[in-house]
Amino acid sequence: MAGDAQDIPRLELEAVIGFNGHVFSGLRVHPGREHFIYPLGCTVILKSLKDGKQEFLHGHTNNVSCVTVSKSGRYIASGQVTFMGFKADLIIWDYEKRAIHARLQLHKAKVEGLAFSPNDKYLVSLGGQDDGSIVVWSLESKEAICGSPASAHSAGHCLTIEYTNHSDNIFISAGNGTMRVWELDLPNRKIRPTECQTGQLKRIVKCIEIPDDDLFFYCGTTSGDILKVNLKTRLLNSCGPRKQKFSKGVNTLKVLKSGDILVGSGDGMFTLCSGPNFKTIKKVQLEGGVTSIAVRGEGHQFFAGTEAAQIYRFGYTDFKEELIATSHNSAVNDVAFPFGSSELFATCSQDDIRVWHAETSKELLRISVPNMTLPVSGLLQVRVWEILQGCHRLIETMKEHKATVTSIKIKSNDKECVTASSDGACIIWDLVRFVRNQMVLANTLFRSVCYHPEEYQIITSGTDRKIGYWEVYDGSAIRELEGSLSGAINGMHISQSGQHFVTGGDEKLVKVWDYSEGEVTHVGVGHSGSITSVTISSDNGSMVSTSVDGAVLRWRYPHPSSP
Repeated sequence: MAGDAQDIPRLELEAVIGFNGHVFSGLRVHPGREHFIYPLGCTVILKSLKDGKQEFLHGHTNNVSCVTVSKSGRYIASGQVTFMGFKADLIIWDYEKRAIHARLQLHKAKVEGLAFSPNDKYLVSLGGQDDGSIVVWSLESKEAICGSPASAHSAGHCLTIEYTNHSDNIFISAGNGTMRVWELDLPNRKIRPTECQTGQLKRIVKCIEIPDDDLFFYCGTTSGDILKVNLKTRLLNSCGPRKQKFSKGVNTLKVLKSGDILVGSGDGMFTLCSGPNFKTIKKVQLEGGVTSIAVRGEGHQFFAGTEAAQIYRFGYTDFKEELIATSHNSAVNDVAFPFGSSELFATCSQDDIRVWHAETSKELLRISVPNMTLPVSGLLQVRVWEILQGCHRLIETMKEHKATVTSIKIKSNDKECVTASSDGACIIWDLVRFVRNQMVLANTLFRSVCYHPEEYQIITSGTDRKIGYWEVYDGSAIRELEGSLSGAINGMHISQSGQHFVTGGDEKLVKVWDYSEGEVTHVGVGHSGSITSVTISSDNGSMVSTSVDGAVLRWRYPHPSSP
């Protein structure tokens, strides 16, 4: 009954709210100047700078760990993480076709970094710390040319890689106590490294930036300073700033045409400093550590991405920050549309509740509640409140559940409600006398419960992967569906007509079901974390699902004629 996702119609994904700010240099601007490119979960998103329209590159099987764009703009490359012992995919995308050009596999567990050669001949990839190798790939043959361990045995892990601007044969790698310039020897299919001499200086390099002339390159370090190295002699030229280092390390660098340098640091400071002496010219404090800087065109406009999942826009002349995209940076626990409206919806996560405009995905309101996970879990009781003008009053507390209450639904006449709990019980309560009317028991941790619109049946879901239909009157079981092939079903919502309902859970799929047939009609693929909640809009035009990776996805609802 859970249905094989292959032969079931796909849901149309309309919009994604989310940005993984933990991927270093993950935010890119396409050389065509029209699109952002950035990762979220296992998806690479292309977003128009003009109208905000999104396109999605689906192909990764786990979280995207790095993204890069070729100089010509013809190709995008993205790498992913995978499980220990398995090989991590690296995908080269054809930008024009929005399709996979090549899927390559060699690195174990994680692809740490990627860089295209200046003339689109090669792609160089760096494996994560469990892999530790560098591989050069041919874009034409879609095969590996050669590979090598990224750093010497005496050095630490390599963390970043970058191609020079003029030669297809020279690239640079750097990391913990390692900084190397590599030359590709194509006839012998070898890459040969030369160590860069930094004297007594021992640094962990997080990022590399190479100005257009290829004379020098800059390295940002975890110590909060920048190293300037001569590319020809491989010798350290200078290091700075001497006194006021960048707090919590330099995460990302960009050299502008003027020679000035944009610096993003771990404490959220976005700085413009002079090239020769690294002196600060202008600086702005942003929310969350700065992990990406993307320059548009000649550098008249640039963008910063932070760990708090925010994207900011700057103009070179005024250097004023403008917040252009926000998203949750931790698990989203729940989503709800207001009664009778489909224009807005609200989501809640660890520290805040946010209200969004559905059509534009713009954040309209944020209510911050620090150090308190919303909704409050861990309550074993059901509390009934009266909401008055400007205040609220506790009317009654109903205690019968032995574990966390995970879901509450109230009957349309406000005289009855049903609660689902991790104790394996669903209780139907009388809200006039505040006593239990009926109880449903199952060998599961219940996660969700819904009233059928006619309110004579309820449906439940939980950790046993089953969807249960129950009579409200006497609590008897009517039927049971196999709701998922793997993991719990965490969220469920039923349409206003009761003809369809939607589920989501650890399987990471959004499923639309026919209520009476008990069959899946549509499947939505897009989440890369477990789905926490799902809801249908009041006008039956769309659905919204949320997940543990902070993503909020909006789908076109496939049965608009039958609500």
